[in-house]
Amino acid sequence: MDKTSDTPTVGNLCVDGRVVGNLCVDNTPKSQRCRSCRVGRAMLCPMSALVSSSNRDLKFLRAAAELWAQEEQEIGFLARLFTQTSLPYQEPKTKDRWERRNGDLVLTVTPGPSGYPYGTVPRLLLHWLSTEAVRKQSRELTLGRSLSDFMRQLGMTPTGGKNGTITRLMMQSERLFLASLSVRWESETEAGRRVSGGQMSVASSFDLWQSHRDDPGAESLFPSTVKLSGDFFDEVVSRPVPVDLGALRALRGSALRLDIYCWLTYRMSYLKRSSTVSWETLRAQFGSDLADTKQGRAQFKRDFTKHLAAVLLVYREAKVEATDAGVVLQPSRTHVPFKGLKQLSSVPSD
Repeated sequence: MDKTSDTPTVGNLCVDGRVVGNLCVDNTPKSQRCRSCRVGRAMLCPMSALVSSSNRDLKFLRAAAELWAQEEQEIGFLARLFTQTSLPYQEPKTKDRWERRNGDLVLTVTPGPSGYPYGTVPRLLLHWLSTEAVRKQSRELTLGRSLSDFMRQLGMTPTGGKNGTITRLMMQSERLFLASLSVRWESETEAGRRVSGGQMSVASSFDLWQSHRDDPGAESLFPSTVKLSGDFFDEVVSRPVPVDLGALRALRGSALRLDIYCWLTYRMSYLKRSSTVSWETLRAQFGSDLADTKQGRAQFKRDFTKHLAAVLLVYREAKVEATDAGVVLQPSRTHVPFKGLKQLSSVPSD
């Protein structure tokens, strides 16, 4: 970062010798600050929030810089339900069910015999399944003959061992496909309280790789397949939310970042006026393993603000401000125009 002898101002942030953005410091004159810092009273500069010696942070900044330079977006999709609610971030301690709320919408996850789906892997799977369902307009999807090829499609690098990515993918795939999802809407009307809802699973059947774990590039005798449930398929193809697959790859290191990005992309598609989402509402929607105490709520706010800053490096058009009252959203251009629906639906099925 460039510095003067006495008064720090805005400096260039470089990745691999390229200037990828500005870095603001505490006393940078407002006129020289980046847009995110000028519009926000409490938000960290997205760049400065991520600058560290961590190789992981540098890798993310390189991925973000590549997105800025791309001429065309690689468009994918996600079922609208998962832009409004989310799966667990860590293994839930409760054994019977796990719940998440977004206003009047409540998602309840009941685990299958192998446990809860959680973390980044089931989210990446949901993006892939949603995108393929819209592209092919079919419930029956082929994951591929090669495990490593499919993992590359998810942006994962195959690694073996008990804690390797191959084990994680196999475990989380099974958990996602065997879990039961209940969706409930609660609302107050002039006639009284109204409740509606339904239950569904992601897959009605699946057949996954069970061999060649030591050689993930080896082709299986039979391809791995999944048949989406009718309810999930209808949810995806009738209400798909366009997302940038490049953005998902850049953000895949954090499940919370993936969720924030998809939520913002969907909210900005219909936001017409300024809206403040309280920290209490954000805690209920995105969840937190922290205690519901003053210290726990303050830590959630700090964590969410940091991950939000990372998302804003990727989704730079979003006009978002983190304040003491909550996150203020201003009408912004959605990250992927909904005209992408026509573009992707025209892609021929393989």
